Amino acid sequence: MLELDDILEARERVQETSRHTPLERSHTYSSMTGAEVHLKLENFQRTGAFKIRGATNRIATLSAAQKDAGVVTASAGNHAQGVALAATRSGVDSKIVMPEHAPISKVKATRNYGAEVVLSGRDYNEAAERAHEIEREEGRTYVHAFDDEYVMAGQGTIGLEIVEDCPNVETVVVPIGGGGLISGIATAIKEQNPDVRVIGVQAAGASSAATSLEKGERVSIDEVDTIADGIATRSVGEQTFPYIQEYVDEVVTVSDPEIAVALVYLLERSKTVVEGAGAVPLAAVLFEKFDYDEGEVIVPALCGGNIDLNTLTNVIVRGLVETGRYLKIRTVLKDRPGALEDLLDIFTAHQANIYAIHHDRTSRDVEMSDTEVEIELEMRGPDHVDAFLSDLRDAGYEVDVLA
Repeated sequence: MLELDDILEARERVQETSRHTPLERSHTYSSMTGAEVHLKLENFQRTGAFKIRGATNRIATLSAAQKDAGVVTASAGNHAQGVALAATRSGVDSKIVMPEHAPISKVKATRNYGAEVVLSGRDYNEAAERAHEIEREEGRTYVHAFDDEYVMAGQGTIGLEIVEDCPNVETVVVPIGGGGLISGIATAIKEQNPDVRVIGVQAAGASSAATSLEKGERVSIDEVDTIADGIATRSVGEQTFPYIQEYVDEVVTVSDPEIAVALVYLLERSKTVVEGAGAVPLAAVLFEKFDYDEGEVIVPALCGGNIDLNTLTNVIVRGLVETGRYLKIRTVLKDRPGALEDLLDIFTAHQANIYAIHHDRTSRDVEMSDTEVEIELEMRGPDHVDAFLSDLRDAGYEVDVLA
């Protein structure tokens, strides 16, 4: 069984490779929520995520023969980079299996850290199947992304840092994929102060832990669908689940739109880049997915910042849509001089800033005497959007909201 002493020993092994990441109070989120919110900025970790801690601890405990044979693992990206760097620093050959549609940035980074990358499978689970085949074929040691007590102990060093840097912490909010991170953090925290709450957060499209706790046994879901690819696993681990049952006070879920909003807030207000998995703890706080008191000291663990730029672009747009900052509409005008100018007079009255206009006379969906117009707009919030759309419709325009 994983104990506090195991995590203290892990800290000695990983301290030369991993960083003691910052923990900072956020005036913005404290004001927004009424709580005292302190962000654990693990996105500033080497390789951009917490995984380097567990990977380093596991590789440090390999025998000489195991190191000579090399290691293999499966990962959507963050564990891949952690294993690649930890193995390279230890002179161990590494082979990483990543899903076929893993973010390009994570694939490149993993190769740059010295690993051989194999792309296989639709998701983490299928990639893991191929990695285990390589384990048997080549005699390598499989470094599990989460279901390993040495890995869990390495991740638990984050819990040690939280307690040291924020001794008055009352609630810690942690993402859950396979459960290695929260198992380690929860063990480190609860064995020092059982009164501190540990809240787990999953994406609604990958909610195996929440379902498993409800049923009292591990449950595997058929598929995952979320922008938080770092926690997109079909089930929690066999070894991690008992720690979740024992130490985690509550598991909640957040939707992809809520994750996008949290990510946009972090970019705009905190000047901090996180990936989807890194944003879920803050999303849970902002959208009040669990109960907390006025002034309660809450630490969301922002577990990683390795987001693909194409994904980031899409998420930013979705976040702006959800907060009423971006609007895309379609309407039909008479195909005559001045028709567009009349429409734009309403835009000017509402100070709606235009990103782009697409004017299409050839659409089959309109009469030959009409023209279809699609317009992208910068708005100031939900109230601004509602007032703007109301005035357009009052003026006789039939408006379809596209985004």
